[in-house]
Amino acid sequence: MRILILGGDGYLGWPTAMHLSAKGYEVAVVDNYMRRTLMLNEDVAPLCQTPNLYERTRIWKENTGKDIKTYIGDLKEWEFISHVFQEFIPDTVIHYAEQPSAPYSMLRREAASLTISNNISVTANVIFASHEYCPEVHIIKLGTMGEYGTPNIDIEEGWIDIKHKNREEKFLFPRQAGSLYHTTKIMDTDLLWYYVRVWGLRVTDLMQGPVYGVFTPESSQDNRLLTLFSYDELFGTVLNRFIVQAVAGYPLTVYGKGGQTRGYLNIKDTLQCVRLAIENPPKSGELNIFNQFTETFSVNELAKKVQNSASKLGLEVQIKNIDNPRKEMEEHYYNPVHTGLLDLGLEPSYLTDSELNKIIEHVLKYKESIDKHKIFRGVKWA
Repeated sequence: MRILILGGDGYLGWPTAMHLSAKGYEVAVVDNYMRRTLMLNEDVAPLCQTPNLYERTRIWKENTGKDIKTYIGDLKEWEFISHVFQEFIPDTVIHYAEQPSAPYSMLRREAASLTISNNISVTANVIFASHEYCPEVHIIKLGTMGEYGTPNIDIEEGWIDIKHKNREEKFLFPRQAGSLYHTTKIMDTDLLWYYVRVWGLRVTDLMQGPVYGVFTPESSQDNRLLTLFSYDELFGTVLNRFIVQAVAGYPLTVYGKGGQTRGYLNIKDTLQCVRLAIENPPKSGELNIFNQFTETFSVNELAKKVQNSASKLGLEVQIKNIDNPRKEMEEHYYNPVHTGLLDLGLEPSYLTDSELNKIIEHVLKYKESIDKHKIFRGVKWA
């Protein structure tokens, strides 16, 4: 089976490419280095520099003997994406190729426009290229639990049955995004669902919670294969940021009261979930939706976990509540269903003290390279 990974240079894209290559799939990766460029333009950087995509694939072949084909270009450009699809002819497309940051999307008008134009245009081109060149392809889109928001009812797994005036129908679960980035992800879902109905596409939408961690089985053989690890407010996920802040002696920045609750998962489980989606494709004209997370935590709970683990390693960690720059409910009901992937065989990697210690010890190796001024920007939603 040929797997085409869009956004193959990213935090999730590169580990996914290695994981599927190791499993025997024929893998190709596509990227235009947008995230690297945005980070450079905003004066933020990962914990340590990672090789470019050509170098990564060479290092991977040195270690495994396996090839990963590389395409560098902009998927918004029809000539480029049509070339990729016609040459590689994928059986499955994994769509990570989006501006991935909620804070960046709220930074300024130009950032908002880039988020909209990139995310919606790329998704549309993926749909059009799939229909034209490989209509039986299975599209796996990385969605986000942030599409649902925090409704005062249980969040079902993608769909909800509605009874209204003695009539019944099944609908996509109502969305109420928490940022412009999350709004574009809703638009992606709507585009895909439309063309599932009209053209009979086969689509899986993975509603993923925030991911943490850096280690995957495939990267353990060579540190040069590790994925990027962002710790700044724009591109770093909350637990990764807290760990770097703890190592740097920077107070953990808890927004508002810290009661915001979300579903989280280890990066290793992202790889499991994507592989399970590949192995269990929908039929033509079907949209599968899975809520992709393993545990729920409030921000306060995460901060306490990091503080406790770091203290056992001799680090003194302060927690600081700051004015919440985001427009969000800080105390809310949150009970999302997430049984679909477990039923398919997901074996969760839980956030244990041992797992936290491994990440903290990794970050400690790069303590001197942490730039404190890059940690917090105070991007305001309103």
